[in-house]
Amino acid sequence: QVQLVESGGGLVQAGGSLRLSCAASGRTFSTYNMGWFRQAPGKEREFVARFSWSGDNTDYANSVKGRFTISKDNAKNTVYLQMNSLKPEDTAVYYCAARIGPSDRYDYWGQGTQVTVSS
Repeated sequence: QVQLVESGGGLVQAGGSLRLSCAASGRTFSTYNMGWFRQAPGKEREFVARFSWSGDNTDYANSVKGRFTISKDNAKNTVYLQMNSLKPEDTAVYYCAARIGPSDRYDYWGQGTQVTVSS
């Protein structure tokens, strides 16, 4: 079992930055793989960023490429999402998720943190 707790969301003006954190517990951090997703009002949840299964690479949605960066601190069992040049369309609830296998399915989810970008 893996527990995930996000933090760092808030209200920011367009062009601003936020850093989201996701603290993981319950299982050895190196045995699972992390990603970030988001869900805007009235829309389906969508992929934002993730580590490749090997951990050597990162993947990003086209809409955030060049603006968002996923990173991790293994010593702290924490994954981050640095979000720069934020746009109103980035407004959503952001979720971190963990997968324990190399498929695209994520097995554990956090409760989400709200990010609101004002124009």
